[in-house]
Amino acid sequence: MPAAAARVVLVTGVSRFLGARVANTLQAEPGIERVIGVDTVPPEPAPGLSLGRTEFVRVDIRTPSIANIIASAGVDTVVHLNLVTSSSVPRAKVKEFNVIGTMQLLAACQRSPDMRKLVVRSSAAVYGSSPMDPAVFTEQDEPVEAPTSGYAKDAVEVEGYVRGLMRRRSDLTVSMLRFANFLGPDVDSPLSRYLHLPVVPTVLGFDPRLQFVHEDDGVEVLRRMTVEEHPGCFNVAGDGVLLLSQALRRAGRPYVPVPSPSISVLGDMGRRFAGLSGFSPELLRWLTYGRVIDTTALENELSWRPKYSSEAAFADFAGAQGFGHGRLTSLFGRP
Repeated sequence: MPAAAARVVLVTGVSRFLGARVANTLQAEPGIERVIGVDTVPPEPAPGLSLGRTEFVRVDIRTPSIANIIASAGVDTVVHLNLVTSSSVPRAKVKEFNVIGTMQLLAACQRSPDMRKLVVRSSAAVYGSSPMDPAVFTEQDEPVEAPTSGYAKDAVEVEGYVRGLMRRRSDLTVSMLRFANFLGPDVDSPLSRYLHLPVVPTVLGFDPRLQFVHEDDGVEVLRRMTVEEHPGCFNVAGDGVLLLSQALRRAGRPYVPVPSPSISVLGDMGRRFAGLSGFSPELLRWLTYGRVIDTTALENELSWRPKYSSEAAFADFAGAQGFGHGRLTSLFGRP
């Protein structure tokens, strides 16, 4: 058994699809004795998904109470998935969850003598989106234009605090995962809500290259990082890229190219029709310039390739949503 084998695992953000699925998967691992799921609200029952023997504890990780749970349960592994990306939550509250919550959690990890391993969900959004970006980002690349707002900036700050913990607790095995945008049948995100708009706005003059990671592949990567030893920072995405125009065409979604400043008007439509509270600056930049990340390091580290390419992840998502297929025509009558 590895020196840092997980026995008592705490999963944050367990009320959302990723946290619930990861906890559900980890509880089936024979070497794991306990899985403790924490969040501010209980997870809602979902078809085919149950927390099973995962012990749910209602706690706000922004408070010192999280340290009591880690200490009293003898938690040796923390899987931190509580990166809030929703644009429907007030920005100040999102930042508190993402940054203040992470600070409290990492402080608790630092103080616990039982802690051996930390797995952190980050985001490829830390690279930003810029017209001057490299064709492909590796883990060593710095953003051309660092994110200045939203969850992307939060992710940058979270990674900084994680690196600080690594300096103070060099005995910990720390795996930091920069995920591309999740897609799959169960994903509810700003991206999935954007694709559900009655008319999907695109930025006039731009056709960004996009990458996705299927929820099944994301869960498998998190499982492997939890039960095995893979310290480091890794990009996570499905193979290949998909242009936004290709994605919309394959989903049969009606769209309209509009100047960038006008997208906010259609974003307001999304508040009524798709629950999308406008367009965040980071989403708008991504829909303008796109982003592609290199996943060679992860594939070499795990000797593994994702089951779903970016194209296949999008197809599975589109099929589950019942999107139409066939020739796509813009509102201006051009394919």
